[in-house]
Amino acid sequence: MDIHFLLKGLLIGFSIAASVGPIGVLCIRRTLADGRLSGLLSGLGAATADAVYGCIAGFGLTIISNFLVSQQTWIRLVGGLFLCYLGIKTLLAKPAQEAVQIKRKGLLGAYASTFLLTLTNPMTILSFAAIFAGLGLASSSGNYSSAAVLVLGVFCGSAAWWLLLSGVVGLLREKF
Repeated sequence: MDIHFLLKGLLIGFSIAASVGPIGVLCIRRTLADGRLSGLLSGLGAATADAVYGCIAGFGLTIISNFLVSQQTWIRLVGGLFLCYLGIKTLLAKPAQEAVQIKRKGLLGAYASTFLLTLTNPMTILSFAAIFAGLGLASSSGNYSSAAVLVLGVFCGSAAWWLLLSGVVGLLREKF
């Protein structure tokens, strides 16, 4: 195993995940509302999607990436509509006068929803493609073991960010 590719993957995964956007805000909200585990699993859903896009970029599957880029309008539309739905639902939610039992979708729902939301963001694949191409990491030589180690690093780096974020927010949860 080439530690060089693992370290590059860790750095790439952490860097891409650390850019705060709607998924980061969702992870923070779930950590505050439902606890660290829910926030962490939400983040791991995003990390899994990052790994999927890392596979696409790392293994040089240009057919899939070209398809995703060509369908970015539809992917953005679906992702945008889902984000609007979440925003409207949050906006229209009335503050509780007293603590009530909240009907939750569970940990699997937290994981799956952020996985799907991250997959619907075409900027993620473009970020991976740009970084992998810029660093000369896309597998055009057929060295699939190095690409697999790189993708493992991407997942672990992204997961490390989500662990850090949900852990810190979880520690500060009582202050919010």
